[in-house]
Amino acid sequence: MFNKSELCLLQVMDALLLLLITAVVTFANELPSDTSGCYNMNTETFRLLEGEAFYFLPFPVTDLDLPDENFTWYKNNSKVTNITTEEENSIHYHGGALFFINISSADSGHYTARQTLPSGNCQFHHVTITVFNSSSRGQTNYGPNNNTELNKRLICPTPVIKTCHIHNGTFTWYKDGSLIEGENKWDMMIDAATKAHEGTYTCICTWTHNHREHNSSGSRSLVVRDPVLHQNVEILSPVNSEQLVDEGSSIKLNCSILCGINVAHKCKASWKINEKEVSRMDGYHQSINTTNKMPSNHTYSTSTLTIDRVSAQDFQHVFKCFGEGQYTSDFKTVTLKARESAVPLVIRCVCVLVGSVFAVVFIKCFAIDLVLFFRPFFPQSRNKKDPRMYDAYVVYQTEGLQKDTEEQLFSFVTSSLPSVLEDKFGYRLFIHGRDDIPGEDRLELVENCIKESKRLMVILTPASGSNIKDKPPFTSPETSVVGGFDWQIGLYHALVQNELKVILIQLGDPGPQGYTHHPPGLQHLIRKSAPIRWPEGCQRPGFQKSRFWKRVRYLMPVTPAKNQEVTALV
Repeated sequence: MFNKSELCLLQVMDALLLLLITAVVTFANELPSDTSGCYNMNTETFRLLEGEAFYFLPFPVTDLDLPDENFTWYKNNSKVTNITTEEENSIHYHGGALFFINISSADSGHYTARQTLPSGNCQFHHVTITVFNSSSRGQTNYGPNNNTELNKRLICPTPVIKTCHIHNGTFTWYKDGSLIEGENKWDMMIDAATKAHEGTYTCICTWTHNHREHNSSGSRSLVVRDPVLHQNVEILSPVNSEQLVDEGSSIKLNCSILCGINVAHKCKASWKINEKEVSRMDGYHQSINTTNKMPSNHTYSTSTLTIDRVSAQDFQHVFKCFGEGQYTSDFKTVTLKARESAVPLVIRCVCVLVGSVFAVVFIKCFAIDLVLFFRPFFPQSRNKKDPRMYDAYVVYQTEGLQKDTEEQLFSFVTSSLPSVLEDKFGYRLFIHGRDDIPGEDRLELVENCIKESKRLMVILTPASGSNIKDKPPFTSPETSVVGGFDWQIGLYHALVQNELKVILIQLGDPGPQGYTHHPPGLQHLIRKSAPIRWPEGCQRPGFQKSRFWKRVRYLMPVTPAKNQEVTALV
């Protein structure tokens, strides 16, 4: 229960809850004639119910074992009535404590005790009680509990707690006359209180005196107010630290903050310009609005700063959105920035677009030149060594050609092709008639040379189809290169084995017949990649740098085989 220090604290609380503090009351005619050295204590006032018991111990008295002869109690109304210590009387006293048993309305009045102190001085204790019948229980209410906490704590009135402590009583609680099960302490908690919990809560102490049980009660009404929750101030706007604006225009800056729940009286948003109050500056207007947003009851405060005309100086100012709550504050700074004209932005976009189109066109038109230019700067390609002896195996048709075509083919194969690819760029070609080994088996030679080649270079001529249209094609390995064994082996390694890449070169116009007179495999390759056309009359100096030779070099191996020693074919 309580120790003596806790009892003193309860008595202090009791004194603070007194509804009436009266002036010093002297009763010169009624009191004993010897009042020298006595002084009066403040009057304590209580409202009680009929039929209950009341135990009163004056505020300054802390010793419960003082002798009865140190006190003299009497009722000081129109007629002074002495109070005795006899237990059978409904009103009696022991030491400094005054007992009211089964109190009635007739017991209402003013009671005084004269206490003799060990020093020989004395002091007077005063108490005024008013007794109401049970139908007027509301008159004995000790006040509402209307704090704003979400969880409510109801405390039994101090006189009832003190009575229960001294007499080892037990507590029970009632709400609006109905018993609350399980509540037997001097306080009770109501978690997450709502309007449904509102009402009058009565705390009853049942205690024993003179072998009889008595009840003392006190009531408090519970009022559930909207909860109040202070939280750290949160800046909702502005979001960005820069605000774009046109010079000379008008602008409104919003500063919005969130402070908590139902804390409108302690939530304020405001603007400061260079740490100065806006109200002291011309050309600026500030309006502040603080509201609780329903249904959440969150408290928002918004300050709107209006700048009538943005000047050049405003771009140098620092605008501070300042939010202040009950316990915390926060701020965010904003600077104004002149809005850029749309013309430079459009120009930049057009430049980027034109540059992108130019880059795409340039890369598309000069992709081959770029590849050839950067090839020497990528040594990793050189590390991928290909042990094959030849860079290209040259295949061409020799029979059924017109004289002009035959001369052109002979000039291209024996002069132009080796002079550029071999002499200028170091490639190694295998060309029939020039690179044949005397006495070597023709079929074995073709098989081995194709295997030792990195590319299959096919020279297409327009006379191929016109002169041999009626002959069975591709059956004479001895007389026709294109229609012979080397052609079949070359297509086999290119299409089936996927070991060779094919380079197609067209001499002259193929005519209306096109390429239909060629083998199906070759026609398939032509459909996948159009042949490179040899321009007529291209023997001028420096022609090796022409577009034609760049395209041929682009399709040739990156690293020529010129540095590899020629060995006998196995």
